[in-house]
Amino acid sequence: MEFCSLDEAWVFWKNYSRKMGFDVRKHYANKSKKYNMITSRRFLCSKEGHRETDKRDDSVKDHRAEIRNDCPVRLGVTLNRSNNGEVGCLLKYFQRKTLEDPSFFYAVQLDHSEQVTNIFWADARMRIDYDIFGDVITFDTTFSTNKEYRPFGVFIGFNHHRGLIVFGAALLYDETAESFAWLFETFLEAHKSKKPKTIFTDQDAAMAKALSEVFPETRHGLCTWHLMQNGIKHLGNLMKDGSCFLSDFKKAMFENEDDEKFEEAWEMLISSYSLTENSWIKAIYKIKEKWAKCYMKTTITLGMRSTQLSESLNGDLKDYLKSSLDLNNFFKHFERVVSDKRYKELQSEYEIREKMPKLKVKTVPILIQAGNIYTRIIFEKFQVEWEKSLSNFIMEKNEAFDFREFLISSFNEGGEYKVIYHPFLQTTSCQCMMYETFGILCSHILKVLDIIDIKLVSDKYILKRWTRKARDEILEKSNRNVQVKLYFF
Repeated sequence: MEFCSLDEAWVFWKNYSRKMGFDVRKHYANKSKKYNMITSRRFLCSKEGHRETDKRDDSVKDHRAEIRNDCPVRLGVTLNRSNNGEVGCLLKYFQRKTLEDPSFFYAVQLDHSEQVTNIFWADARMRIDYDIFGDVITFDTTFSTNKEYRPFGVFIGFNHHRGLIVFGAALLYDETAESFAWLFETFLEAHKSKKPKTIFTDQDAAMAKALSEVFPETRHGLCTWHLMQNGIKHLGNLMKDGSCFLSDFKKAMFENEDDEKFEEAWEMLISSYSLTENSWIKAIYKIKEKWAKCYMKTTITLGMRSTQLSESLNGDLKDYLKSSLDLNNFFKHFERVVSDKRYKELQSEYEIREKMPKLKVKTVPILIQAGNIYTRIIFEKFQVEWEKSLSNFIMEKNEAFDFREFLISSFNEGGEYKVIYHPFLQTTSCQCMMYETFGILCSHILKVLDIIDIKLVSDKYILKRWTRKARDEILEKSNRNVQVKLYFF
């Protein structure tokens, strides 16, 4: 028999002994000093050998009963060097998964010595999920790793309930541009060359280089949490109170709708902290289009800033994964985490079927429409925008032959946003660009639609990935593609 690890052999021995009716214990282990690893081990029956002669005084009358009777039952295991250790078990795991699921995808990169370096895998569900929800993804390598200390990375996204889904995972040899380039190319191969519209990562130069080569058309955004952590790392010794800098940094990043206001806020920030000549500040300013809100307005983000998903999955993985795990157990626990996420989606689907969303005003056609189309969490966000529209008012209105222009403000939130409506094309757009980034109409457009007496949202502004039927088209395709082969002899 072959085992992927000593732990797996020990579990087998315990299960076998339980079925056969005897107890077991561990015996010796031989360890290679050169490679610092166990090369052989023996497991025994608990009754192996004899108890040594009792050297105590003869006055002791009640001796423990003799339980050892030199039982010869044993199990010896030795390292199979022809399988490259745990990697051999890993490949067997992938082969078994492929037999169970023909759509399971995996790829292994070898070095010049034919040693495994980088590994990527995605099961059938991950590939289907990416086909539906792969418009915006995040990739991160900051999670726990196995006992070989390989960087572990995952590709993550949002489903139609804004729940976390996994599109693929990787164990890397290192975090060089070459390894990342191989990984991203393999990711595309697994997903039929479909590239995401937006990807969020941390501030890693090697990763950015690989992305520009493999995903040149994809918008690359930086994880804001990592950005601020790097700020503390590089600027903590220059400030008396790091929290004040982070607060001001967040304001400059998120609270400026246009380029001019951002530039003013940025100048004020670096001036107040005397950071004009700081090298890190100069470096992140050069890539401001990857993190400043005003420059990301034209990019679909789904409200994602990377950390929301990364931190969530990281916490779940820490509940199951330990750095001492061998690869075999590592995969089992990772599968468990992914299964938990998929179960949560099933729960959300069940809630949709059993409960209708709560409409705050039950006679408004646009809310009834949205309640029937969107998933619960997306409907709730849409309803919030509708409530905001009630406090919006028109500051200016300009009507021409082929368009109408409205300047919208709010009693509660302030700010001014230009909304343009084309009656012949039946299209509308807002300066805040919420639809372009998140995928639902903003309160400013909803105000205009109400003014011009449009009671329902046009199908062109209902993003299917947010609807209850987001998965239906893929399921229909899958059913149509089922082939039955008959063999005649």
